Amino acid sequence: MTRSSQGIEPPSDPERFTYQLMAATRLTRSQIGRGIRHVRDVVAAENLTPITWTRRDGFMFSDDPADWIQYVKRQFRQTLGRLTRVITGTLDPHLARYPDDEWAQLATAQLTGVRATLAQLSK
Repeated sequence: MTRSSQGIEPPSDPERFTYQLMAATRLTRSQIGRGIRHVRDVVAAENLTPITWTRRDGFMFSDDPADWIQYVKRQFRQTLGRLTRVITGTLDPHLARYPDDEWAQLATAQLTGVRATLAQLSK
């Protein structure tokens, strides 16, 4: 894992980093979020070095593909968890109450496939 050449110590979590940036720049939370997304989407792609985040190292640019894969797998696991809660907490009760609802049937069928894919990709 390599750190930024500026020698800036990354914060321990993204939330604290956001507040530090807000205090230092006087930008809003939304502006900071857009800036970080810009770095992820544009700057990292232009330099072919993804920005990742770990609890230990915070945000960083890494040249190691293993870091990228580990980060993406964590993102897939988080997405899988949220998707599972949508299915079990909203769609399943919807179908239990209205079993003939075509939209709920379609959404459940499609999201079940996505759920299986995310489960495989997060391994």
